[in-house]
Amino acid sequence: MTLEEKNKTKNMVWEVVSTILYLVFVVCITFLFIKYVAQRTVVDGSSMVPTLQNNDNLIVDKITYRFKDPQRFDIIVFPFAYTPNTYFIKRIIGLPGETIQIDEDGNIYINGEILEEHYGREVIAANKIGRAKDPITLGENEYFVMGDNRNDSSDSRTAAVGNISRDQIIGRAWVRVWPFSEFKVLKK
Repeated sequence: MTLEEKNKTKNMVWEVVSTILYLVFVVCITFLFIKYVAQRTVVDGSSMVPTLQNNDNLIVDKITYRFKDPQRFDIIVFPFAYTPNTYFIKRIIGLPGETIQIDEDGNIYINGEILEEHYGREVIAANKIGRAKDPITLGENEYFVMGDNRNDSSDSRTAAVGNISRDQIIGRAWVRVWPFSEFKVLKK
């Protein structure tokens, strides 16, 4: 083998190795970004209508709650305790230490005061009040969540979902990226 052939082979090997290293770097950065910063989530179902529709694609911000507490009306993502790889997306209604109750007329009370909000799609039906018929006092790291489609949402009103603890929260829905015609930052 001539010196020129050796150099050519050496250059090809270096190109292959550098390409592999570059790809490993990109995969590692992507993994870290998805694990700690943001991830794409697809809405499955109608529990957040009219705010979110079935098949909306969202970017979930996973970093904000490392620096500040979740706020009332934030839309959050958390795992469903009874089905692996199933995640719920709901709106925070009650904050730690608050007492939540829903009366027969569908009014939501926080610490005895009616909650002024405009996210509910409709008045909560009497048969959809669930466990919130009686006062629910949240612990120091617990949140009460509800879907915006109040009469078609499995949320904190049911024993299956119940109160959500802070460590269950994966992140807050930040932006809708699909469909493009509905692209927008999700605000409170």
